[in-house]
Amino acid sequence: MMYDSLIKYFNSYSSKPLADHEIELIQSSFIPKKFRKKQYFLQEGDICVYTAFITKGAMRQYRVDDKGEEHIIKLYLENWWANDRESLLRQTPSDYFIDAWEDTEALLATKAALIDLVNRIPTLSECMKNIDANFAIASQRRINAAISLSAEERYHDLEETYPEFLQRFPQQIIASYLGINRETLSRIRSRGVKK
Repeated sequence: MMYDSLIKYFNSYSSKPLADHEIELIQSSFIPKKFRKKQYFLQEGDICVYTAFITKGAMRQYRVDDKGEEHIIKLYLENWWANDRESLLRQTPSDYFIDAWEDTEALLATKAALIDLVNRIPTLSECMKNIDANFAIASQRRINAAISLSAEERYHDLEETYPEFLQRFPQQIIASYLGINRETLSRIRSRGVKK
């Protein structure tokens, strides 16, 4: 069942397991949704109404520049939250696209539904704080890698931190995520194979 992974996820971030009535509240607040490969969850200019908890599949968040080139901002897999945080929290138009890279199943919740859940289920307050802390740490690591590591070091950091990205996304997506071109990525990968 789609909800099982969400409940397991919440329980992994809190010190006490959710009670049955709390699980029922959570299930009534999230809407199951399936996305076909390349179907949009969010388009540039739209307001991000939902946050999506991915139960199966993969998504990507990107921006398209004036030349029509995509710049990958984030990659998402199972048990990750997909959204444009700024657009969701401030209810402003998004600068990004988020689409399904694979056929994807997700549970969607509005900002209001999440706030209501946190107010009604004290355990979720602790859980959301832990999730936010992990998000902040991951964002800081990504910024640090982008400004201080070489292309090769960024690739090896990604290889160690999120090896599943390399299995689920093609080279052009990984290259864009790392801020390098495909040729550079090919050279880095071939050097790794030779070692």
